[in-house]
Amino acid sequence: MKLSVIGTGYVGLVVGTCFAEGGNDVICVDVDERKIDMLKRGESPIYEPGLTEFLKKNIEEGRLTFTNDLEHAVRNSEAIFLALPTPQAEDGSADLQHVLDVAEKIGRFMNGYKVIVTKSTVPVGTGDKVKEIVGRMTKHEFDIVSNPEFLKEGAAVNDFMKPDRVVIGTRSPRARAIMEDLYAPFVRTGNPLIVMDERSSELTKYAANSFLATKVSFMNEIANLCERVGADIDMVRKGMGSDPRIGSQFLFAGIGYGGSCFPKDVSALLKTSRISGYPLRILDAVELVNRMQKTVIVEKLKTHMKGDLKGKVVTLWGLSFKPNTDDTREAPALTIIEALRKEGAVIHAHDPEAMPEMKRRVGDGVKYFDNNYEALKGADALIIVTEWNEFRRPDFDRMRALMRSAVIFDGRNIYDPARIRDKGFVYYGIGR
Repeated sequence: MKLSVIGTGYVGLVVGTCFAEGGNDVICVDVDERKIDMLKRGESPIYEPGLTEFLKKNIEEGRLTFTNDLEHAVRNSEAIFLALPTPQAEDGSADLQHVLDVAEKIGRFMNGYKVIVTKSTVPVGTGDKVKEIVGRMTKHEFDIVSNPEFLKEGAAVNDFMKPDRVVIGTRSPRARAIMEDLYAPFVRTGNPLIVMDERSSELTKYAANSFLATKVSFMNEIANLCERVGADIDMVRKGMGSDPRIGSQFLFAGIGYGGSCFPKDVSALLKTSRISGYPLRILDAVELVNRMQKTVIVEKLKTHMKGDLKGKVVTLWGLSFKPNTDDTREAPALTIIEALRKEGAVIHAHDPEAMPEMKRRVGDGVKYFDNNYEALKGADALIIVTEWNEFRRPDFDRMRALMRSAVIFDGRNIYDPARIRDKGFVYYGIGR
């Protein structure tokens, strides 16, 4: 099938590359000429395991091309996927400017029947807006489909190639047949392809992410309670997670969620609920807990240092919001760095992939190290911010020799407290 994907961010690039890997001819479009030039050379602007290999392979085999020419892409595609940014506006809603602007251009460039698919996470009713705009610009037939993505950063390629489920929002039999044909190779093992109306599909993505965010914030609240009553959040998690009605995923306490999805989607769903006249009070609490949780580790550090962090060397291991990605959007590291700066601390940092992106976001005031041990020299404390695998089994004797004070603040509970204390460290976790 001939496809185009508009936008080459995390979602668009994975979607386009994986559809090409599935045997389709895919044109990826972006306004950023520098990014397009990189992609034409087979260089990925983002870090995502497995993506570069698929990218290079499908460029070489001629199934995947990149361009700034939207008109060319529209005219040479049967289905057009909108994978454009929908950033959080000042009022918490999703900013649809990019989606609606491109919809108008698609309508202007159409040369026959097209299926226009919203892959971006968009509020309920966006498909209707896109349909109205495109309809004003063309006399050609078209259908609008909602097809939300459920890709986890760090595992996005595998999630696309072997999806848990595919959600398709359309009431058009013609569009449904095209989408089912397109996704057939990806659901051969029997995982469900669920067809529903467009508005239900749009809401499904927000509801799913908000529920997962609720699990995270709930466990962080229980972890904070554990510390006050002398319980261990790891034991509580195991006891809860063994209940099949609850499940074991997203029950790990830590320093809050971040990234491009949970914060933005919770906020957007809250905005939708308020506009509808039914504010979601549970999500208000989820958002509040997450904001507070990002500061918990710094409060622990201040208490240990008797309120004075000025001149103290604090090392951060991990900057991305989760492992296996270079994404720092809404990352807890941003809040921690800001708080440490205000307290006058000297900040050392290491991350396997996210240091260039963090430099762009925070500017001066952080000293970055290519090696995690180098970042520990003279440190008064280490904070584990992101649970990269290479941080799980380090050389603790080497660490203690490098640090001025052997103190670890484990924001992801990746270490066994008893073992760390046996190694001569003072240890602080979350809910332990």
